[in-house]
Amino acid sequence: MKTVLIVEDDPVNARVFSKILTKRGGLDVKHTENVDEVIKIARSREADLILMDVSLARSVYEGKAIDGIKITQILKGDPQTAQLPIILVTAHAMAGDREDFLAQSGADDYISKPVIDHQQFVDKIKSLLPEE
Repeated sequence: MKTVLIVEDDPVNARVFSKILTKRGGLDVKHTENVDEVIKIARSREADLILMDVSLARSVYEGKAIDGIKITQILKGDPQTAQLPIILVTAHAMAGDREDFLAQSGADDYISKPVIDHQQFVDKIKSLLPEE
């Protein structure tokens, strides 16, 4: 079974995403906003895809506040984790933002919050999951 790592600082959003992915998607989920843990999980291949919240309010890495864009850059810049699909999740979806976020971060795709179409959400994630 495929595992999605949810990197999200809002427990309500994390719960909603978890429920959609497990119930509707038949996927396993992990959740953390701890950056060291995210990197550890990515490097040890414990997740097949990361859902990355762009605006992480409380996440810190090497003593500095860090957002989802920066974490994605770290993962995409590391040969060990560069192949791991990352989908950015953001509520700040102005026209043009999406392209900027994708270009800046190197992420594979983008989902806007709130997630209204649950099936579309699951389909998008499944389309980026590596084949067995």
